[in-house]
Amino acid sequence: MRPGNQPPTNSAHRRRKPDLTLPMPQRVPSLAVPLPLPPTSAPSSSSSSNSTPTLSGTPPLNFSSLERLNRIGSGSGGTVYKVIHRPTGKLYALKVIYGNHEDTVRNQICREILILRDVDHPNVVKCHDMFDHNGEIQVLLEYMDGGSLEGTHIHHEPSLADLSRQILSGLFYLHSRKIVHRDMKPSNLLINSRKQVKIADFGVSRILAQTMDPCNSSVGTIAYMSPERIDTDINHGKYDGYAGDIWSFGVSILEFYLGRFPFAVAKPGDWASLMCAICMSHPPEAPRTASKELRDFIACCLQRDPAKRWNAAQLLRHPFVVHNMTTNQVSAQAHQLLPPPPLFSSSSSS
Repeated sequence: MRPGNQPPTNSAHRRRKPDLTLPMPQRVPSLAVPLPLPPTSAPSSSSSSNSTPTLSGTPPLNFSSLERLNRIGSGSGGTVYKVIHRPTGKLYALKVIYGNHEDTVRNQICREILILRDVDHPNVVKCHDMFDHNGEIQVLLEYMDGGSLEGTHIHHEPSLADLSRQILSGLFYLHSRKIVHRDMKPSNLLINSRKQVKIADFGVSRILAQTMDPCNSSVGTIAYMSPERIDTDINHGKYDGYAGDIWSFGVSILEFYLGRFPFAVAKPGDWASLMCAICMSHPPEAPRTASKELRDFIACCLQRDPAKRWNAAQLLRHPFVVHNMTTNQVSAQAHQLLPPPPLFSSSSSS
């Protein structure tokens, strides 16, 4: 909190402020956090828990046709269930969001999730639909049967390069559509039985957090936050969400390679020491035993100056990624790096 926002206090009881702060992020119109709203005439799936607007080429889903099988994850914000769509036998993940929400907030969430449903990329978890059932907001997501990559150790560099390529492909897609993740970390990277890696919680959690609880929206996972997001004195208080995602990506890739979190902290849960390590120490590096390409790749991600960090498109062309790609992957990536088509949401929200 900045000094101007604090209530006046007696100078005798004035406490020294810590140098490191975790400020409220400023909403930047060019970044889709939350995403811009569609026209007010857009349909909303919040009007009924039993039917939803039909997506092109897909049959309508009724909430009553979904059966919960088991819980696959939970946290302070909600619970995720594995569900089956009985008419088709297809599996989904159903994210149930805790809390009671005012009508205006609920309607905003519904309209924003309708936009998220248009996000479609092989390395991004698909958001299929949203239901407002008995006062609970429930989001229907693609089911990833391999779970998250949290705790995974990948010392084999070609495998790590393929993982990096898939994540960067998803990040490039999101960033080209002005969507910032803000909480990239291993637990938000999911894998399926076909070895496809997909980015999860790229929009829903950010939208819900910022809409429902402004205090929580500023606190992603501190361990993977970039220095300039933690300490506003760095980079003159300016925060580039795209560069922040790249820092978090780099920390995650280095963690996969090392098999441990790359920052040294005296004891678990010592957030003050961790924040000091991120903001004041030299960025972590890949060990000398790693290849020159991997060491340089990590360094391109973990530049202290956000302006010097490579973006997703540049990293997809880095030798560490390119030299470990098959001919088909090179061809597909060249097509992917073409400029994206214009977004309907940008024109509709202006």
